[in-house]
Amino acid sequence: MIVNYELTDLFGGEANYSWVKRGEFDVPENATQVYIMRKVKQQLDITGIRCRVSKLGDTLEFRPYGSLCIGFIYFTF
Repeated sequence: MIVNYELTDLFGGEANYSWVKRGEFDVPENATQVYIMRKVKQQLDITGIRCRVSKLGDTLEFRPYGSLCIGFIYFTF
């Protein structure tokens, strides 16, 4: 399974995309949400920053505390 992620800024509470960091990596099929979030935060160099995570269908949305950013994680097989 391939995990695709992106992190961008907010404007008026919505994703703005004036800048964006994107990437992808492989994980096993049985990877947990905690494992995936750890890997994404490691890739984005935000390890140690707490995030509020929400499920939006097949997509995960995360918002790092103390930052006006929003991130999305989606999966491809």
